[in-house]
Amino acid sequence: MLEEELFEMAETATMVYLAGCVLESISDDDDDRRKRRPRSVWQKKWLKRREKEGFCAKLLMELREEEPDLYRNVMRMSSEQFDYLLNLVKPHIAKADTKFRQSISAEARLALTLRYLATGESFNSLRLLFRIAQPTISAIIPEVLDSIYKILVGDFFKKPFPKNEVEWEAVAKQFWDKWQFPHCIGAVDGKHVVINAPPNAGSLYYNYKGTHSIVLMGVADAEYKFLYVDVGRNGRFSDGGVFTRCSFSQGLNRSELHLPPPKPLPFREMPVPYVLVADDAFAMQPNIMKPYANRGLTMTQRVFNYRLSRARRIIENVFGIMSARFRVLRHPILLDPEKAKQVILACAVLHNFLMTVNKPTYAPASAFDQYDAEDNLLRPADWRAEAPTASMHALQPIGGSSDNAKKIQEELMHYFTGEGEFNWQYSRV
Repeated sequence: MLEEELFEMAETATMVYLAGCVLESISDDDDDRRKRRPRSVWQKKWLKRREKEGFCAKLLMELREEEPDLYRNVMRMSSEQFDYLLNLVKPHIAKADTKFRQSISAEARLALTLRYLATGESFNSLRLLFRIAQPTISAIIPEVLDSIYKILVGDFFKKPFPKNEVEWEAVAKQFWDKWQFPHCIGAVDGKHVVINAPPNAGSLYYNYKGTHSIVLMGVADAEYKFLYVDVGRNGRFSDGGVFTRCSFSQGLNRSELHLPPPKPLPFREMPVPYVLVADDAFAMQPNIMKPYANRGLTMTQRVFNYRLSRARRIIENVFGIMSARFRVLRHPILLDPEKAKQVILACAVLHNFLMTVNKPTYAPASAFDQYDAEDNLLRPADWRAEAPTASMHALQPIGGSSDNAKKIQEELMHYFTGEGEFNWQYSRV
């Protein structure tokens, strides 16, 4: 019996060994075939015709030569501004040709990215327009967005913001000259920018509106340009918490922004600090002024609210103009949070760039809220006529204010109906 069992075990072991040899032989043959099999197509034929038939080679070139206004609408800038921007970013986005294929030109890479920002088109749609494979588009756009921001931020952003008392005084003077609000260093607001729910993120980006978002916090100067942006806080943060965590707020609370010291308003005695103007999404602080709640207001309180709203509308218009020009912001951004952050930062710095070099075309007079000189009525900006976008939510209102902040608010209120009074203010409240 023992001999039979040993014989059967030996026979089984032999069969297993032989089967393993056969499988290994088959695997080796498959590997050899895979190694020998030539790649059938390096690039699809219709993609190869990009240099002759693609969007940049034909239609965009025709628009450049024959329809400059249409070119500006497609690219959100003139051909001269495109060339200027291309010269800046080309060293950072150009690629070398290989022996297998010609690289995608820096011009096509920049045009592709600007068209994406201008329309928010899907990568699949852009693939057909530009004759560039979708995986390649997914690599190109984040790289170009990053280059645009890094190249332009130094010249077209006060990075991170004005650095000394003289620069802050200049900002405050503009607010007084243009909007008659004293000691104002900026208009602040924020938006939840809707994104795709990131995988495995749970409720991390889930906001009070029931969407997934990252938060854009911005401070604008009197000329509708960003002084400061903070992007990327996840939508789950309380809206008040987003601002308190950004570097601007922290610098404000630690007295690290090098603001001018508080001083009395003209012909007044109480020292008043330099302030941001905000809405109900922010808690009122000595350096942040917001309107009185709309309940049983006196005339002087209504005047204060009106004067503050004139200055605060700046940041509303900045967000409105930027999202109207770069319509990627009017749709949920179908990218991961880090790439969505790149999109928003690039839009912000391009907004400042175009407000500097091409304001009459990028943002004509109709792009801003204006008060009619004859009937004192508010003429809403063009962007307000569009249907409200579901992809940029306002911050959630919060309450709270310190006693010191209320005293500053009252001092400004009395100034607006006393030494700083204007006759036109009463017809508009």
